[in-house]
Amino acid sequence: MSQVRWLSAAEQQAWRSWIAVSTKLPEALSKDLERTHNITLTDYEILAHLSESKQQRLRMSELAAATLASRSKLSHQIARLEELGFVERANCGTDKRGQFATLTSTGQAKLIAAAKDHVSSVRAHLVDVLGKEFLEFGRLTQRISEHLETHEAGELAKK
Repeated sequence: MSQVRWLSAAEQQAWRSWIAVSTKLPEALSKDLERTHNITLTDYEILAHLSESKQQRLRMSELAAATLASRSKLSHQIARLEELGFVERANCGTDKRGQFATLTSTGQAKLIAAAKDHVSSVRAHLVDVLGKEFLEFGRLTQRISEHLETHEAGELAKK
């Protein structure tokens, strides 16, 4: 049995700071979007991914992967965005179980209206707080993301 490598006091403090930021930052960004545009950060991310995709539509499974959401959570969000007129769902002609989510012109207009304020919020809560260190932060978080993707792929291969 391997011995546990406990965190030092400094590592423990860094870890707890990371936990706080990984919770508080998305909440702050979402609150800003809700206050100014009546959409959540998750709504914004879905609209942005659809906007950036070919023909402004994605299969629901692709959209779930892109937004790191479970299919059931995404389905709930898409239903809400449909009610608001921002997204339409359509069945996939080649796969009877598959569905597409498509950005509507109303959804595109909402995304465009929210984009400037969202970027200002990201700057205020993250980019400008870190200043020159923001790009290094990006490199470090990319390294963690790549590690987690590799780890996840390895876990799936074991099954």
